[in-house]
Amino acid sequence: MIGKRASLAEGRGLTFWVHWLAAFSLLTLLLCTLTLVKTGDIETHYRVLVLFSLFVSVPIYSLMRVYYKQQGYLAGLGRLLAGWLILLSALLVGAFVTKTSELFSREVILVWGVSGYVLQACLYVPLQHLFKLYHNKLQAESNTLIIGTGELAQELAEKLIERSSEPLIGLVAASDKPATESSRFPIIGNIAHLRDLIASHQIRRLYIALPLTEAEQIEGLYVDLLDASVDVVWLPDLRSMMLLNHSVREIEGMPAIYLNESPLTAYPTAAMTKAVLDRSLALLAILALSPLLLGTAIAVKLSSPGPVLFKQQRHGWNGMLIKVWKFRSMRLHDDGDVKQATREDPRITAVGRFIRRTSIDELPQLFNVLQGRMSLVGPRPHAVAHNDYYTGKIDAYMARHRIKPGITGLAQVSGYRGETETLDKMAKRVELDLTYINNWSLWLDIKILVKTPFTLLGKDIY
Repeated sequence: MIGKRASLAEGRGLTFWVHWLAAFSLLTLLLCTLTLVKTGDIETHYRVLVLFSLFVSVPIYSLMRVYYKQQGYLAGLGRLLAGWLILLSALLVGAFVTKTSELFSREVILVWGVSGYVLQACLYVPLQHLFKLYHNKLQAESNTLIIGTGELAQELAEKLIERSSEPLIGLVAASDKPATESSRFPIIGNIAHLRDLIASHQIRRLYIALPLTEAEQIEGLYVDLLDASVDVVWLPDLRSMMLLNHSVREIEGMPAIYLNESPLTAYPTAAMTKAVLDRSLALLAILALSPLLLGTAIAVKLSSPGPVLFKQQRHGWNGMLIKVWKFRSMRLHDDGDVKQATREDPRITAVGRFIRRTSIDELPQLFNVLQGRMSLVGPRPHAVAHNDYYTGKIDAYMARHRIKPGITGLAQVSGYRGETETLDKMAKRVELDLTYINNWSLWLDIKILVKTPFTLLGKDIY
Protein backbone atom coordinates (compact mmCIF):
# COMPACT_ATOMS: atom_id res chain seq x y z
CA MET A 1 0.00 0.00 0.00
CA ILE A 2 2.83 2.40 0.87
CA GLY A 3 4.44 1.77 -2.51
CA LYS A 4 1.26 2.76 -4.31
CA ARG A 5 0.95 5.89 -2.19
CA ALA A 6 4.53 6.85 -3.01
CA SER A 7 3.90 6.28 -6.73
CA LEU A 8 0.87 8.58 -6.69
CA ALA A 9 2.71 11.28 -4.75
CA GLU A 10 5.76 11.12 -7.02
CA GLY A 11 3.46 11.21 -10.06
CA ARG A 12 2.48 14.79 -9.23
CA GLY A 13 6.04 16.02 -9.67
CA LEU A 14 6.73 13.64 -12.56
CA THR A 15 3.84 15.09 -14.61
CA PHE A 16 5.25 18.60 -14.34
CA TRP A 17 8.88 17.75 -15.04
CA VAL A 18 8.25 15.48 -18.03
CA HIS A 19 5.94 18.08 -19.59
CA TRP A 20 8.40 20.88 -18.89
CA LEU A 21 11.48 18.98 -20.10
CA ALA A 22 9.82 17.91 -23.35
CA ALA A 23 8.37 21.37 -24.06
CA PHE A 24 11.50 23.36 -23.34
CA SER A 25 13.75 20.94 -25.17
CA LEU A 26 11.70 21.57 -28.31
CA LEU A 27 11.52 25.32 -27.61
CA THR A 28 15.30 25.45 -27.28
CA LEU A 29 15.71 23.49 -30.51
CA LEU A 30 13.23 25.82 -32.26
CA LEU A 31 15.03 28.98 -31.12
CA CYS A 32 18.44 27.59 -32.14
CA THR A 33 17.11 26.60 -35.57
CA LEU A 34 15.50 29.99 -36.18
CA THR A 35 18.69 31.75 -35.10
CA LEU A 36 20.91 29.62 -37.34
CA VAL A 37 18.65 30.21 -40.35
CA LYS A 38 18.55 33.96 -39.73
CA THR A 39 22.13 34.73 -38.64
CA GLY A 40 24.13 31.59 -39.44
CA ASP A 41 25.34 31.34 -35.83
CA ILE A 42 24.03 31.00 -32.27
CA GLU A 43 25.49 34.05 -30.58
CA THR A 44 26.06 34.43 -26.84
CA HIS A 45 22.96 36.56 -26.18
CA TYR A 46 20.72 33.84 -27.64
CA ARG A 47 22.37 31.25 -25.38
CA VAL A 48 21.73 33.51 -22.40
CA LEU A 49 18.11 33.82 -23.53
CA VAL A 50 17.77 30.02 -23.51
CA LEU A 51 19.22 29.72 -19.99
CA PHE A 52 17.07 32.57 -18.68
CA SER A 53 13.96 30.97 -20.21
CA LEU A 54 14.71 27.64 -18.53
CA PHE A 55 15.19 29.12 -15.07
CA VAL A 56 12.28 31.57 -15.17
CA SER A 57 9.79 29.14 -16.73
CA VAL A 58 9.82 26.73 -13.77
CA PRO A 59 8.31 29.08 -11.13
CA ILE A 60 5.97 30.71 -13.69
CA TYR A 61 4.56 27.44 -15.00
CA SER A 62 4.36 26.03 -11.49
CA LEU A 63 2.43 29.03 -10.11
CA MET A 64 0.13 28.99 -13.13
CA ARG A 65 -0.41 25.23 -12.60
CA VAL A 66 0.08 24.74 -16.32
CA TYR A 67 0.53 20.97 -16.15
CA TYR A 68 -1.99 20.27 -13.39
CA LYS A 69 -3.27 16.81 -14.24
CA GLN A 70 -6.85 17.21 -12.96
CA GLN A 71 -7.81 20.01 -15.37
CA GLY A 72 -9.45 19.57 -18.77
CA TYR A 73 -7.60 19.98 -22.03
CA LEU A 74 -9.09 23.42 -22.84
CA ALA A 75 -8.36 24.73 -19.34
CA GLY A 76 -4.83 23.35 -19.60
CA LEU A 77 -4.25 25.03 -22.97
CA GLY A 78 -5.55 28.30 -21.51
CA ARG A 79 -3.15 28.07 -18.56
CA LEU A 80 -0.36 27.16 -20.98
CA LEU A 81 -1.06 30.30 -23.03
CA ALA A 82 -1.13 32.46 -19.88
CA GLY A 83 2.13 30.95 -18.62
CA TRP A 84 3.84 31.40 -22.01
CA LEU A 85 2.74 35.04 -22.31
CA ILE A 86 3.99 35.78 -18.78
CA LEU A 87 7.31 34.14 -19.61
CA LEU A 88 7.67 36.16 -22.84
CA SER A 89 6.82 39.32 -20.89
CA ALA A 90 9.51 38.49 -18.33
CA LEU A 91 12.02 37.97 -21.14
CA LEU A 92 11.11 41.33 -22.69
CA VAL A 93 11.43 43.11 -19.34
CA GLY A 94 14.81 41.43 -18.78
CA ALA A 95 16.05 42.54 -22.21
CA PHE A 96 14.82 46.09 -21.59
CA VAL A 97 16.45 46.34 -18.15
CA THR A 98 19.76 44.97 -19.40
CA LYS A 99 19.58 47.14 -22.56
CA THR A 100 20.15 44.12 -24.81
CA SER A 101 16.88 44.12 -26.77
CA GLU A 102 18.58 45.52 -29.88
CA LEU A 103 20.84 42.46 -30.05
CA PHE A 104 17.94 40.14 -30.91
CA SER A 105 16.28 39.71 -34.27
CA ARG A 106 12.64 40.81 -33.97
CA GLU A 107 11.68 38.32 -36.67
CA VAL A 108 13.27 35.43 -34.74
CA ILE A 109 11.64 36.42 -31.45
CA LEU A 110 8.20 36.97 -33.04
CA VAL A 111 8.23 33.62 -34.88
CA TRP A 112 9.55 31.88 -31.75
CA GLY A 113 6.83 33.45 -29.59
CA VAL A 114 3.97 32.36 -31.89
CA SER A 115 5.37 29.00 -33.01
CA GLY A 116 6.53 28.22 -29.48
CA TYR A 117 3.00 28.19 -28.13
CA VAL A 118 1.69 26.11 -31.04
CA LEU A 119 4.51 23.61 -30.49
CA GLN A 120 3.80 23.38 -26.75
CA ALA A 121 0.08 22.96 -27.36
CA CYS A 122 0.66 20.12 -29.83
CA LEU A 123 2.88 18.41 -27.27
CA TYR A 124 0.65 19.13 -24.28
CA VAL A 125 -2.46 17.23 -25.39
CA PRO A 126 -0.90 13.78 -26.04
CA LEU A 127 1.36 13.97 -22.97
CA GLN A 128 -1.54 15.01 -20.74
CA HIS A 129 -3.58 12.13 -22.13
CA LEU A 130 -0.79 9.64 -21.38
CA PHE A 131 -0.38 10.93 -17.83
CA LYS A 132 -4.11 10.68 -17.21
CA LEU A 133 -4.04 7.07 -18.39
CA TYR A 134 -1.06 6.40 -16.08
CA HIS A 135 -2.78 8.10 -13.14
CA ASN A 136 -5.98 6.13 -13.72
CA LYS A 137 -3.95 2.91 -13.81
CA LEU A 138 -2.41 3.69 -10.40
CA GLN A 139 -5.81 4.68 -9.02
CA ALA A 140 -7.27 1.41 -10.28
CA GLU A 141 -4.80 -0.45 -8.04
CA SER A 142 -5.87 1.50 -4.92
CA ASN A 143 -8.70 0.27 -2.73
CA THR A 144 -11.23 2.74 -1.37
CA LEU A 145 -13.74 2.92 1.48
CA ILE A 146 -16.57 5.36 2.05
CA ILE A 147 -17.50 6.30 5.63
CA GLY A 148 -21.21 6.92 5.62
CA THR A 149 -24.33 5.20 4.34
CA GLY A 150 -26.58 8.18 3.55
CA GLU A 151 -27.61 9.61 0.21
CA LEU A 152 -24.33 11.49 -0.27
CA ALA A 153 -22.33 8.29 0.31
CA GLN A 154 -24.57 6.34 -2.06
CA GLU A 155 -24.20 8.99 -4.79
CA LEU A 156 -20.42 9.03 -4.39
CA ALA A 157 -20.27 5.24 -4.56
CA GLU A 158 -22.28 5.26 -7.78
CA LYS A 159 -19.94 7.76 -9.42
CA LEU A 160 -16.77 5.98 -8.29
CA ILE A 161 -18.07 2.71 -9.71
CA GLU A 162 -19.28 4.47 -12.87
CA ARG A 163 -15.84 5.88 -13.71
CA SER A 164 -14.13 2.65 -12.54
CA SER A 165 -10.96 4.47 -11.44
CA GLU A 166 -10.86 3.51 -7.76
CA PRO A 167 -11.93 0.03 -6.62
CA LEU A 168 -14.64 0.56 -4.01
CA ILE A 169 -14.56 -2.07 -1.28
CA GLY A 170 -17.75 -0.88 0.37
CA LEU A 171 -19.38 1.50 2.83
CA VAL A 172 -18.68 1.86 6.54
CA ALA A 173 -21.52 2.79 8.88
CA ALA A 174 -20.93 5.82 11.10
CA SER A 175 -22.25 3.97 14.16
CA ASP A 176 -22.94 0.45 15.33
CA LYS A 177 -26.71 0.98 15.06
CA PRO A 178 -28.51 -0.83 12.24
CA ALA A 179 -28.80 1.33 9.12
CA THR A 180 -32.26 2.86 8.80
CA GLU A 181 -31.93 3.56 5.08
CA SER A 182 -31.60 0.91 2.40
CA SER A 183 -28.16 0.74 0.80
CA ARG A 184 -27.46 -0.03 -2.84
CA PHE A 185 -23.89 -0.97 -1.92
CA PRO A 186 -22.43 -3.38 0.64
CA ILE A 187 -21.96 -2.08 4.19
CA ILE A 188 -18.92 -4.05 5.36
CA GLY A 189 -18.67 -2.78 8.94
CA ASN A 190 -18.87 0.23 11.20
CA ILE A 191 -16.50 2.80 12.67
CA ALA A 192 -15.44 0.41 15.44
CA HIS A 193 -13.94 -1.93 12.79
CA LEU A 194 -12.31 0.81 10.69
CA ARG A 195 -8.69 0.07 11.57
CA ASP A 196 -9.14 -3.64 10.87
CA LEU A 197 -10.88 -2.88 7.57
CA ILE A 198 -8.03 -0.59 6.46
CA ALA A 199 -5.45 -3.27 7.21
CA SER A 200 -7.33 -6.27 5.83
CA HIS A 201 -8.39 -4.60 2.57
CA GLN A 202 -5.18 -2.55 2.09
CA ILE A 203 -7.15 0.67 1.85
CA ARG A 204 -5.33 3.67 0.37
CA ARG A 205 -8.07 6.30 0.40
CA LEU A 206 -11.01 7.00 2.70
CA TYR A 207 -13.90 9.27 1.78
CA ILE A 208 -15.86 10.77 4.66
CA ALA A 209 -19.39 11.33 3.34
CA LEU A 210 -21.26 12.35 6.49
CA PRO A 211 -23.75 15.22 6.96
CA LEU A 212 -22.60 18.43 8.67
CA THR A 213 -24.68 17.45 11.71
CA GLU A 214 -21.94 14.86 12.36
CA ALA A 215 -19.20 17.54 12.48
CA GLU A 216 -17.91 16.40 15.87
CA GLN A 217 -17.53 12.83 14.67
CA ILE A 218 -15.85 14.02 11.46
CA GLU A 219 -13.22 15.90 13.48
CA GLY A 220 -12.57 12.85 15.66
CA LEU A 221 -12.24 10.63 12.59
CA TYR A 222 -9.79 12.99 10.94
CA VAL A 223 -7.50 13.17 13.98
CA ASP A 224 -7.62 9.40 14.44
CA LEU A 225 -6.90 8.66 10.78
CA LEU A 226 -3.81 10.86 10.66
CA ASP A 227 -1.92 7.88 12.05
CA ALA A 228 -3.31 5.43 9.50
CA SER A 229 -1.16 6.40 6.48
CA VAL A 230 -4.21 6.74 4.23
CA ASP A 231 -5.48 9.69 2.20
CA VAL A 232 -8.54 11.19 3.90
CA VAL A 233 -11.00 13.13 1.75
CA TRP A 234 -14.06 14.81 3.28
CA LEU A 235 -17.07 15.39 1.04
CA PRO A 236 -19.35 17.79 2.94
CA ASP A 237 -22.90 18.11 1.68
CA LEU A 238 -22.53 21.72 0.46
CA ARG A 239 -24.38 21.48 -2.81
CA SER A 240 -26.91 24.16 -1.77
CA MET A 241 -24.19 26.65 -0.78
CA MET A 242 -21.99 28.95 -2.85
CA LEU A 243 -18.38 27.80 -2.46
CA LEU A 244 -15.69 30.46 -2.38
CA ASN A 245 -12.79 28.45 -0.91
CA HIS A 246 -10.30 27.84 -3.71
CA SER A 247 -8.79 24.85 -1.82
CA VAL A 248 -12.00 22.89 -2.36
CA ARG A 249 -11.72 20.50 -5.31
CA GLU A 250 -14.27 18.46 -7.16
CA ILE A 251 -14.79 14.75 -7.62
CA GLU A 252 -17.33 14.13 -10.33
CA GLY A 253 -19.01 17.47 -9.64
CA MET A 254 -19.11 17.10 -5.85
CA PRO A 255 -17.02 19.38 -3.57
CA ALA A 256 -14.20 17.61 -1.74
CA ILE A 257 -12.02 19.15 0.97
CA TYR A 258 -8.55 17.62 1.15
CA LEU A 259 -7.91 17.57 4.88
CA ASN A 260 -4.32 16.42 5.18
CA GLU A 261 -2.23 17.95 2.43
CA SER A 262 0.68 20.27 3.13
CA PRO A 263 2.37 22.90 0.93
CA LEU A 264 5.14 20.35 0.34
CA THR A 265 2.81 17.79 -1.26
CA ALA A 266 0.24 20.10 -2.86
CA TYR A 267 2.48 21.71 -5.49
CA PRO A 268 4.40 19.78 -8.15
CA THR A 269 7.73 21.61 -7.82
CA ALA A 270 7.87 21.85 -4.02
CA ALA A 271 9.27 18.37 -3.33
CA MET A 272 11.72 18.67 -6.24
CA THR A 273 12.96 22.08 -5.04
CA LYS A 274 13.45 20.76 -1.51
CA ALA A 275 15.25 17.65 -2.80
CA VAL A 276 17.64 19.74 -4.94
CA LEU A 277 18.43 22.00 -1.97
CA ASP A 278 18.88 19.00 0.34
CA ARG A 279 21.23 17.03 -1.86
CA SER A 280 23.25 20.00 -3.03
CA LEU A 281 23.90 21.29 0.48
CA ALA A 282 24.51 17.76 1.81
CA LEU A 283 27.16 17.11 -0.84
CA LEU A 284 28.87 20.43 -0.14
CA ALA A 285 28.77 19.75 3.61
CA ILE A 286 30.30 16.28 3.18
CA LEU A 287 33.15 17.71 1.09
CA ALA A 288 33.77 20.57 3.52
CA LEU A 289 33.57 18.38 6.63
CA SER A 290 35.44 15.36 5.25
CA PRO A 291 38.49 15.87 7.58
CA LEU A 292 36.15 16.03 10.60
CA LEU A 293 34.21 12.96 9.41
CA LEU A 294 37.42 10.97 8.95
CA GLY A 295 38.88 12.07 12.29
CA THR A 296 35.67 11.22 14.14
CA ALA A 297 35.52 7.79 12.51
CA ILE A 298 39.05 7.02 13.72
CA ALA A 299 38.30 8.30 17.25
CA VAL A 300 35.13 6.20 17.49
CA LYS A 301 36.97 3.08 16.30
CA LEU A 302 39.69 3.56 18.91
CA SER A 303 37.27 4.39 21.75
CA SER A 304 35.71 0.94 22.12
CA PRO A 305 35.19 -2.29 20.16
CA GLY A 306 32.47 -2.18 17.53
CA PRO A 307 31.54 -0.58 14.21
CA VAL A 308 32.13 3.10 13.48
CA LEU A 309 28.55 3.68 12.38
CA PHE A 310 25.40 2.90 14.31
CA LYS A 311 22.54 2.08 11.91
CA GLN A 312 19.05 1.92 13.34
CA GLN A 313 15.72 1.27 11.65
CA ARG A 314 13.37 4.22 11.90
CA HIS A 315 10.21 5.33 10.17
CA GLY A 316 10.68 7.56 7.14
CA TRP A 317 8.36 9.10 4.59
CA ASN A 318 4.83 7.62 4.73
CA GLY A 319 5.93 5.23 7.48
CA MET A 320 8.46 3.32 5.36
CA LEU A 321 11.32 1.80 7.36
CA ILE A 322 14.72 3.33 6.67
CA LYS A 323 18.16 2.92 8.24
CA VAL A 324 19.41 6.11 9.86
CA TRP A 325 23.19 6.46 10.24
CA LYS A 326 25.04 7.96 13.21
CA PHE A 327 28.55 7.74 14.56
CA ARG A 328 28.44 5.12 17.33
CA SER A 329 28.53 6.90 20.67
CA MET A 330 27.78 3.96 22.99
CA ARG A 331 29.45 0.72 23.91
CA LEU A 332 27.93 -2.36 22.30
CA HIS A 333 24.91 -3.49 24.31
CA ASP A 334 21.63 -5.34 23.93
CA ASP A 335 19.27 -2.75 22.46
CA GLY A 336 16.21 -4.99 22.35
CA ASP A 337 14.53 -2.59 24.77
CA VAL A 338 15.17 0.77 23.08
CA LYS A 339 15.83 3.41 25.71
CA GLN A 340 16.47 7.10 25.12
CA ALA A 341 19.90 8.35 26.17
CA THR A 342 19.87 10.21 29.50
CA ARG A 343 22.30 12.51 31.29
CA GLU A 344 25.26 10.51 32.67
CA ASP A 345 24.13 7.45 30.71
CA PRO A 346 26.71 4.71 31.49
CA ARG A 347 26.45 3.28 27.97
CA ILE A 348 28.02 6.39 26.40
CA THR A 349 31.78 6.35 25.75
CA ALA A 350 34.09 9.33 26.40
CA VAL A 351 34.34 10.06 22.68
CA GLY A 352 30.63 9.42 22.35
CA ARG A 353 29.82 12.00 25.02
CA PHE A 354 31.77 14.67 23.14
CA ILE A 355 30.32 13.92 19.71
CA ARG A 356 26.79 13.77 21.15
CA ARG A 357 27.33 17.03 23.03
CA THR A 358 28.46 18.74 19.81
CA SER A 359 25.99 16.81 17.57
CA ILE A 360 28.90 15.52 15.47
CA ASP A 361 27.38 12.04 15.85
CA GLU A 362 24.53 13.14 13.53
CA LEU A 363 26.81 14.08 10.58
CA PRO A 364 26.65 10.65 8.82
CA GLN A 365 22.98 11.43 8.17
CA LEU A 366 24.23 13.72 5.41
CA PHE A 367 24.74 10.48 3.47
CA ASN A 368 21.12 9.53 4.26
CA VAL A 369 20.13 12.83 2.63
CA LEU A 370 22.18 12.00 -0.48
CA GLN A 371 20.44 8.60 -0.61
CA GLY A 372 17.07 10.38 -0.63
CA ARG A 373 15.94 8.77 2.63
CA MET A 374 16.08 11.96 4.68
CA SER A 375 16.00 15.74 4.29
CA LEU A 376 18.19 18.35 5.90
CA VAL A 377 15.10 19.79 7.60
CA GLY A 378 12.07 17.83 8.76
CA PRO A 379 10.69 15.98 11.79
CA ARG A 380 13.47 14.07 13.57
CA PRO A 381 13.07 10.29 13.07
CA HIS A 382 12.42 8.39 16.30
CA ALA A 383 13.24 4.75 17.02
CA VAL A 384 10.50 2.36 15.88
CA ALA A 385 9.91 1.27 19.49
CA HIS A 386 9.33 4.90 20.51
CA ASN A 387 6.84 5.35 17.68
CA ASP A 388 4.98 2.24 18.81
CA TYR A 389 4.91 3.58 22.37
CA TYR A 390 3.67 7.09 21.58
CA THR A 391 1.16 6.13 18.87
CA GLY A 392 -2.26 6.34 20.52
CA LYS A 393 -0.92 8.37 23.44
CA ILE A 394 -0.39 11.55 21.40
CA ASP A 395 -2.92 12.73 18.82
CA ALA A 396 -1.68 12.57 15.21
CA TYR A 397 1.73 11.31 16.34
CA MET A 398 2.44 9.30 13.17
CA ALA A 399 1.40 12.24 10.96
CA ARG A 400 5.01 13.38 11.41
CA HIS A 401 5.86 10.87 8.69
CA ARG A 402 3.86 12.55 5.95
CA ILE A 403 7.18 14.01 4.75
CA LYS A 404 10.79 12.85 4.90
CA PRO A 405 12.46 13.04 8.33
CA GLY A 406 15.23 15.59 8.80
CA ILE A 407 18.63 16.01 10.44
CA THR A 408 17.26 19.13 12.13
CA GLY A 409 13.78 20.56 12.44
CA LEU A 410 11.53 23.26 13.85
CA ALA A 411 11.21 21.39 17.15
CA GLN A 412 14.99 21.17 17.53
CA VAL A 413 15.63 24.90 16.97
CA SER A 414 12.70 25.71 19.29
CA GLY A 415 14.29 24.09 22.32
CA TYR A 416 12.94 20.53 22.08
CA ARG A 417 16.18 18.60 21.61
CA GLY A 418 17.47 15.75 23.71
CA GLU A 419 15.45 13.45 25.95
CA THR A 420 11.68 13.78 26.05
CA GLU A 421 11.15 12.22 29.46
CA THR A 422 7.53 13.36 29.77
CA LEU A 423 4.55 12.87 27.49
CA ASP A 424 3.99 16.65 27.42
CA LYS A 425 7.48 17.27 26.00
CA MET A 426 6.95 14.74 23.22
CA ALA A 427 3.50 16.17 22.51
CA LYS A 428 5.04 19.63 22.11
CA ARG A 429 7.68 18.25 19.76
CA VAL A 430 4.96 16.62 17.64
CA GLU A 431 2.98 19.88 17.64
CA LEU A 432 5.99 21.74 16.26
CA ASP A 433 6.63 19.02 13.67
CA LEU A 434 3.06 19.33 12.40
CA THR A 435 3.37 23.12 12.37
CA TYR A 436 6.42 22.73 10.14
CA ILE A 437 4.58 20.35 7.76
CA ASN A 438 1.56 22.64 7.48
CA ASN A 439 3.63 25.79 6.93
CA TRP A 440 6.54 24.45 4.88
CA SER A 441 8.38 26.81 2.59
CA LEU A 442 11.91 27.00 1.25
CA TRP A 443 12.45 30.12 3.35
CA LEU A 444 11.39 28.24 6.50
CA ASP A 445 13.96 25.52 5.72
CA ILE A 446 16.68 28.13 5.29
CA LYS A 447 15.78 29.84 8.58
CA ILE A 448 15.91 26.53 10.45
CA LEU A 449 19.28 25.66 8.89
CA VAL A 450 20.67 29.07 9.91
CA LYS A 451 19.38 28.68 13.49
CA THR A 452 20.60 25.09 13.92
CA PRO A 453 24.32 25.84 14.66
CA PHE A 454 23.27 28.10 17.56
CA THR A 455 21.35 25.22 19.21
CA LEU A 456 24.10 22.59 19.01
CA LEU A 457 25.59 23.37 22.41
CA GLY A 458 22.32 23.47 24.30
CA LYS A 459 22.16 22.15 27.84
CA ASP A 460 19.65 19.44 26.90
CA ILE A 461 22.00 17.63 24.48
CA TYR A 462 23.79 14.59 25.90
